[in-house]
Amino acid sequence: MADAAIEEAAEAIRTAWNTGTPCPPVRDSLPAGDLDAAYAVQRVNTERWVAEGRRPTGRKIGLTAKAVQTQLGVDQPDYGMLFADMCFCDGEEIPVTRVMQPRVEAEVALVLDHDLSRSQLTLPDLIAATAYALPAIEVVGSRIAKWDIKIVDTIADNASSGLFVLGTTPVKLDRVDLRLCGMVMENKGDQVSVGAGIACLGNPLIAALWLARKMVEVGMPLKAGDVVMTGALGPMAPVVPGDVLEARINGLGSVRAAFAKE
Repeated sequence: MADAAIEEAAEAIRTAWNTGTPCPPVRDSLPAGDLDAAYAVQRVNTERWVAEGRRPTGRKIGLTAKAVQTQLGVDQPDYGMLFADMCFCDGEEIPVTRVMQPRVEAEVALVLDHDLSRSQLTLPDLIAATAYALPAIEVVGSRIAKWDIKIVDTIADNASSGLFVLGTTPVKLDRVDLRLCGMVMENKGDQVSVGAGIACLGNPLIAALWLARKMVEVGMPLKAGDVVMTGALGPMAPVVPGDVLEARINGLGSVRAAFAKE
């Protein structure tokens, strides 16, 4: 029964992803509040997409804001898979049909130089394994109709992933204080979000360390070359076709997400 429910939820999300038509929340078909079941749904779809040729390139961290955790009734972040076909370059035009119900948030991205596979990982382990940081914009989306999500829905739906846009100037960690880095994001010059590194679990490195430890725990450790999207530095902002978002992060520079006109 449980396996059938997991397969049913996974298929509903895949169908929404393939057709562009959102599905109802999947939480009612899974055990109430069962995060393991939600991650099982995510894993089923990850395995299916990999079999179809999508290439994993890292992980994203969600729910790094305490207010959002409280809203969804959890006390920890969540995670999802990043794929190569989700990655866009600074300013590259994004087709509006690529993400369902898109919203954007500014983040710090880390790119790893070494595997993080040992047990009892420490912050120095993470810092030593990180090649560089980049400014980034995550385009989050939801296959769940009207963003009617609880924690089980967003985890099952690959942590509400969409796309991610990376800046082009790498910065070594010893050149920037990620805890204090301020962020401003504008849409065609109008401010739509402000924040700082401290909004991301107190420091984006703390979020990344949580992820690294969790991936070891579940048997899927982070690898050299992986991109880690560490979580939002400020509130999400809605987008429509033709919008051009630019996020400036102190110490890291800027990054733009440009959405095609309809």
